[in-house]
Amino acid sequence: MWRHRWHYLFVLPMIVLYLLFTAWPMVASWVYSVFNWSGYGPMTDFVGLANFRDAFSDPLFWRAFRNTGIFALFAIFIQMPLSLLIAIVLNNSALRGRNIYRVLLFLPVVTTTAVVGVVFAVLLDPSGGPINEFLLSHTFLDRPVNFLGSDHLALPTVLVIDMWKGMGVTIVYWLAALQTVPAEMYEAARIDGAGRRQVFFRITVPLLAPLGLVILLLTFVTSLNAFDIVKVMTDGGPNGSTEIMQTYIYRYAFQPEGTPRFGFAAAVGILFGVAVMLMSLIPVLMRRWQQHRSEGADR
Repeated sequence: MWRHRWHYLFVLPMIVLYLLFTAWPMVASWVYSVFNWSGYGPMTDFVGLANFRDAFSDPLFWRAFRNTGIFALFAIFIQMPLSLLIAIVLNNSALRGRNIYRVLLFLPVVTTTAVVGVVFAVLLDPSGGPINEFLLSHTFLDRPVNFLGSDHLALPTVLVIDMWKGMGVTIVYWLAALQTVPAEMYEAARIDGAGRRQVFFRITVPLLAPLGLVILLLTFVTSLNAFDIVKVMTDGGPNGSTEIMQTYIYRYAFQPEGTPRFGFAAAVGILFGVAVMLMSLIPVLMRRWQQHRSEGADR
């Protein structure tokens, strides 16, 4: 250690920042969760597991948990397959201007989410918004649609916009994975008379499966970070129809109707973190099972 003392000195700032802004908040959250604390003054009202019981008995908590799960399922079963199809098209060397298409599809990713939310809120405005005006002028609708103010339409609308905003990253993941498939295998399949569907299901999908599990995990984790788009566009409304775990926690900690419930928000954050860790283990276990299966086949 003394011989590498300068190495430790150079990484010391990173270690200090990690302890202050990552490790300590994680430990402190467990402490806050057992107190009825407003975030101000000393913590004196010890309540034990009462905050956790309050969360489990709150219908809005379960609705927020369900909506967060819907974001994850939408990303896995809609965004991932759609991104794969787009990546396959963009990976075709015969496609003219494919680099331009790649830039256009990735452009929303580097756009500030708050700006995207504000712009779409204006576009979808039922009173004079361009989208409603277009649909009305072409007789697709007989009256304006309140996309963000309807209990039934708000969540699907935010889901689609969030997918449009983040799909470029998933496309890049798939494009990188497609580079690992040898071109010789496609040429051999075409010589053998295989069609596009056979090539896709018998060559592309099996060879992409190992990396696909990694992309699945990355897409799943990213789908849980929808706080900014929901906060800007609907703030969890109307009537909690777009409430997700992050906005639920934020509401009790920083935007309460009365006294802030920082301890309760910390307890909900712990529950959400534990749930995410457990769900993140699924693709990891799937990948290990696949590796074990392939090793058994090699033997």
